[in-house]
Amino acid sequence: MDLGQQLLDLFLGALPTVIIVFFLFFFLRWAFWGPLERALAERQAATEGARKQAEQVIAKANEKMRQYEDALRQARAEVYRQQEGGRQQAVEERTRIVRDARERANDSIRRAKLEIARDVDEAKKALEAESERLAEEIARSLLAPPAGERHA
Repeated sequence: MDLGQQLLDLFLGALPTVIIVFFLFFFLRWAFWGPLERALAERQAATEGARKQAEQVIAKANEKMRQYEDALRQARAEVYRQQEGGRQQAVEERTRIVRDARERANDSIRRAKLEIARDVDEAKKALEAESERLAEEIARSLLAPPAGERHA
């Protein structure tokens, strides 16, 4: 029984150490690990909340970016429409100017043709008058007696 007694003595000698270790374990669990676990849980919750909040902020930013791009696309389309309207007005103005210039040119050509026709008529009349005068002069000179015979 010596062995049993030794084991009993060893157990009784180790019992205060075991009690102190259990006491220390529960004390550390209550004083250190409990608050540490709560702090870690709070930190995890805060991190998860911050992550979710960041996702929401990113989603809002993406939505605002999409709205901005839509607004920008619409503004560009409006600018293009205005430019097209201005270009169309410029084309219409250019067409009107060309049409007016063509009409003025046609009027000038018509007036020039009328003037030329008048000049041709006047030239014909002048030629007719001149030809009649020349014909009379030629006829007179042919029909008139020679200069020496007239006196005789």
